[in-house]
Amino acid sequence: MSRSQEFAHGCRDILPLILGAIPFGVIFGTLAVAAGLSGWQTMGMSSLVFAGSAQFIAVTLITGGVGAAVVLLTTFVVNLRHALYSAALQPFVRHLPGRWRVPLAFWLTDEAFAVVQNRYARDDGSPYKHWFFLGAALTMYISWQLATLAGVAFGRAVPDLASWGLDFAMIATFIGIAVPMMRTRPQVASALVAGAVALLTWDLPYKLGLLAVAMAGIVVGVWLERRAEAAARLEGAL
Repeated sequence: MSRSQEFAHGCRDILPLILGAIPFGVIFGTLAVAAGLSGWQTMGMSSLVFAGSAQFIAVTLITGGVGAAVVLLTTFVVNLRHALYSAALQPFVRHLPGRWRVPLAFWLTDEAFAVVQNRYARDDGSPYKHWFFLGAALTMYISWQLATLAGVAFGRAVPDLASWGLDFAMIATFIGIAVPMMRTRPQVASALVAGAVALLTWDLPYKLGLLAVAMAGIVVGVWLERRAEAAARLEGAL
């Protein structure tokens, strides 16, 4: 496919996930305004941070009068999962120049990773898959800004919008992202273990449970995959 075709397909493939992210962005804009942030400050956070869960947590901590160091540390912990996304995609983008890798890294989100890794998994020899990445990521970025802007507007007109339960759309989106990616036993096992650890560490401060969840899922998944590889080698030797 050509550059323009890859870009257009990236824009198209991420649209179903954007439908779940839009209510999330609207709620963020509403809560940020209710917390005392100006419209410009709210839009600035969405433009420069561009991380939904981290933005929600930051607004909550700021409202509670927490210091800047705690806000930064907590949002850093929440966003550590992006390091895993980057590591997974690094083999596919390492040949790109910095002018490509830097913006793609900034625009990488859960939704973008879901569709981009699926595109890279298709071995069709296209040399322009990074244009697919750009289309998906940029579409998500623009949609998030528009959703935040709508939340800022609605937050002034409908102050209690956050109580409507629209945030369930984002939960459904994450389920839609994760479930299709579970194709092997180690992947399913790591997801189940991560879910159990998430419940056990729910009350840990500063979202430290996310670190425990990530580590538990990774350890179990890697251990089971190595066991499967060892068993396959043993069968081959026999």
